[in-house]
Amino acid sequence: MTTTGPLQVEDASTYANWFACLSDPTRVRLLHAIATADRPVSVGEMAELLGISQSTCSHHVRKLADVRFVLLRRERTTTFVSVNPSCCTGLPQAADAVMGVLAPQPCCPEDLPTDILVRALKPSDWTAVRRIYEEGIATNDATFETETPSRKSLEAKWLPDHRWVAEIDGEVAGWAAATRVSTRNCYAGVAETSVYVGADFRGRGVGKSLLYKQVTAADEGDLWTLQTSIFPENRASLALHHSAGFRTLGVRERIAQHHGVWRDTVFLERRTSN
Repeated sequence: MTTTGPLQVEDASTYANWFACLSDPTRVRLLHAIATADRPVSVGEMAELLGISQSTCSHHVRKLADVRFVLLRRERTTTFVSVNPSCCTGLPQAADAVMGVLAPQPCCPEDLPTDILVRALKPSDWTAVRRIYEEGIATNDATFETETPSRKSLEAKWLPDHRWVAEIDGEVAGWAAATRVSTRNCYAGVAETSVYVGADFRGRGVGKSLLYKQVTAADEGDLWTLQTSIFPENRASLALHHSAGFRTLGVRERIAQHHGVWRDTVFLERRTSN
């Protein structure tokens, strides 16, 4: 483990407020329930789910809102609550900052689906790869790209030894690739990664299988650092990368516009254990 010097007073104060807010078990359960909901939920729904009174639930929701863990929206007499996407990255970052954890993390879970074959990308895969790329673009939470890049441009930038596809029953279900971040020799082992899963294959462990192959190939090969940028709203991808040993380095606020709207990205990095 390495350290980065004393924690700044302002940061320490912010983190202390966050941790103090989560010192109550009911509040922790409430935040978890809100974060795992697939839509904004009412205070009444949360109270019923946790088996607490609505007044108690409202009290804890206000505490979570005070530190911006949750966002509130009022509709007539009902208050709807949703998780603040930045909270999903800010909390892990705070824990890393306090503990000074900069060492490489474990690779990733090895309980991979047995029906998925991950192999090197072949020329015949490009049509499926570009189609899956297009499906990712359509979600509006996968990339800043608004049009699918050409095969020629992708072939030019993707590292030849770090292009993978996942197959299910002979059909390409997803792909992963790595791109060097710089032409300078000192950064030859640093690459930016991408993982895309086809719309019909999401939720089946395709991303887990691809990322496992990507990081193990990097560890065994010539890449010592993998990095990626993910929209805070793409919580499934953030969780997947954290499970594979990526750690959040920070949130890049208003880094670029997407369909005319400024978007944040979470910047993550994984160091090889070698």
